[in-house]
Amino acid sequence: MEKEDQRNFLLALVAMIAFVFLYQFFVMEPAQKRYEAQQAIIAAQQQVASVDTAAAEAAGPKPLPEALAAATRIKFDAPSIDGSIRLAGARLDDLQLKKHFLTVERTEEVRLLRPEESEFGYFTTYYWASGNTLVAGRNSSWVQVGEGMLTSATPVTLRLESDGVRIDREISVDENYLFTFRDTVTNISDALQALRPIGSVERHGDYKLFLNATEPGVAAEADNGLAHMGLMGVTNGTLRLQKYKPLMQSKPVKDESQDGNFSTATGGWWGLSDKYWMSALIPGQAAPFTASVNRASLARGGPLEVRTEGAEVSIAPGASVTVENRIFAGAKKFEILRAYEEAQGIPQFVDAIDWGWAFFLTKPFFYVLHWLHGLVGSFGWAILAFTVLVKLPLVPLYNASFKSMAKLKKLQEPMKEITERFAADPQRRQQEMMKLYKETGANPIGGCLPILVTIPIFYALYKTLYVTLDMRHEPFWYMKDLSAPDPTAIGNLFGLIPFWSGADIKAIPVIGIIIGIGILPLLYGATMAVLQSLSPPPPDKMQARIIMALPIVFMFVFGGFAAGLVLYWVWSNVLTFIQQYTIMRMNGAETEVGKFVAGLLGRRKAPAE
Repeated sequence: MEKEDQRNFLLALVAMIAFVFLYQFFVMEPAQKRYEAQQAIIAAQQQVASVDTAAAEAAGPKPLPEALAAATRIKFDAPSIDGSIRLAGARLDDLQLKKHFLTVERTEEVRLLRPEESEFGYFTTYYWASGNTLVAGRNSSWVQVGEGMLTSATPVTLRLESDGVRIDREISVDENYLFTFRDTVTNISDALQALRPIGSVERHGDYKLFLNATEPGVAAEADNGLAHMGLMGVTNGTLRLQKYKPLMQSKPVKDESQDGNFSTATGGWWGLSDKYWMSALIPGQAAPFTASVNRASLARGGPLEVRTEGAEVSIAPGASVTVENRIFAGAKKFEILRAYEEAQGIPQFVDAIDWGWAFFLTKPFFYVLHWLHGLVGSFGWAILAFTVLVKLPLVPLYNASFKSMAKLKKLQEPMKEITERFAADPQRRQQEMMKLYKETGANPIGGCLPILVTIPIFYALYKTLYVTLDMRHEPFWYMKDLSAPDPTAIGNLFGLIPFWSGADIKAIPVIGIIIGIGILPLLYGATMAVLQSLSPPPPDKMQARIIMALPIVFMFVFGGFAAGLVLYWVWSNVLTFIQQYTIMRMNGAETEVGKFVAGLLGRRKAPAE
């Protein structure tokens, strides 16, 4: 029985170590390559002005400046966004986020929307249809009424006359990311007109290279499944999700009707979401609408388009009808989404952040972190404070576990004696061990109980920090970005060799994994090793060696994790050590740390004696 237990234990450890290295190979190394690709794209974009126009046209998509200059536009400038609206089609297709940047150097804003003619075209607007005919369509010739630029204080008005109707579109934008399209449709014909508004978000290009936390051209990090990227919306009070890959393959969305539509009586939204950013259609919340994916476009190899269609309105000759629809185009910042949900009545808008299946943990975790961030002013300090708050309710559980460990620690010698005495009789040895546990009240599995709580907490915090914007480009201590791996490396003596960056060292194949380890992962390995010294070692020498190696293995794994998450784990280890050491000392258990400290003190006192 004992040999079988050892075999199973070894198999489990081998599987765990294999998982660690596979994770490094398939997740962390590709992430590094994506980072390098991002830097190459940024460098190329800075030289785009020198690209030969004829060569660019022959290659296909136009360079961004050329695509923007090819159409008449109205500029807009608001506190959180800037860009322009293309008059042909009244398209919102040029939008940058003024408060979010590609890198921590804050030299270039994140671009969310871009013209159809450029690479990775991505735009949104509202059309008008009469039957199967678009009255206000993709390239309809809108004109500006009056002059001026769109700001959060000054709306602009566009006008279109087509097929017996005149549409006056007033476009306004708030201080964040919400555009309002207020359309007054006038029937200038002699016949009754029946029209309906159609919202559209259209995206071109390979879904693997869609905009994520950086720029198009960088493979989506969400392929690892931790952040939802793709269709996202709420209809009839239900959150609808479909990732880009099945979406592009025209696979049906869960609960989709046979005609491909989601109908809702009142309230909802529909759009395309990335890890941090989103473009979403928000029809009038008091009227019914249907939401869908344009399968016909996908079937003929066209772009991805998601749509909303409002209720048809009948307009008598000479009469007018005003319809108001909105578009969200910006960052999925929690407090902004919550404000829109509450003030504008947009249902479940905070769920545009992908809380995941563990939402019952991730949401409360984020609320607490968000509150702490506002309280202490630093997300790094918020993580440290959060760690303390999370551990407080678990103190009784950990105390019970550590008391059990203390008893097992004191039983090391009797257990060793039993092992030697009954070496030839495993069954009797097991019986004697159980008898010893019963007499002393020790529980060999008591130390495992906290793990059952720690693992889901760790996952939920990882998910929370990964999908929310608060940690992105947040500095703390020597780190410029808590959402990125520790920037320091052994290879450049933690920054003392200035001409060799930590990112360059980490990019070196194989050896970069070793010499690219930073300060926080090293601290994690050290604190994990110290914690292990407080626990009774396994009686089997092979098991003991494997367990001793685990801090080193996980040190390399954590080397690729976001620095904010490693910060949490290091501080958690420190707090756990203080608690466990105190409990074990109170219960009279001798520890390796205690022996080490006693030895140091003894050496210091020796000369005085």
